[in-house]
Amino acid sequence: QVQLVESGGGLVQAGGSLRLSCAASGRTFSSSAMGWFRQAPGKEREFVAGISWRGSITYYDDSVKGRFTISRDNAKNTVYLQMNSLKPEDTAVYYCASRKYTPTRHSDEYDSWGQGTQVTVSS
Repeated sequence: QVQLVESGGGLVQAGGSLRLSCAASGRTFSSSAMGWFRQAPGKEREFVAGISWRGSITYYDDSVKGRFTISRDNAKNTVYLQMNSLKPEDTAVYYCASRKYTPTRHSDEYDSWGQGTQVTVSS
């Protein structure tokens, strides 16, 4: 399994940017697909973005397409989520997760999770 630690969250005004990082440890990171999910208070965890193990395939939820970019650096065992043009509705705890090879939108198909990082967007 992969151990994951997120960082980079914080408070930002609407229209601003943040970059989240997810540092991974474990032998299998380079063969793991990675996903970013988020959970707002009182809501279910939802898919944000995913990236394949080589980084050649990416998926985004429609709500973030064109504003967020997922990327990875396998040499650094790190996956990133660049978030631009942030909106108050992006406020949530953001989690990274891993599974073998191909990302999916379904949280129950991921087998390792980080502890989450809070993102708060003020209006």
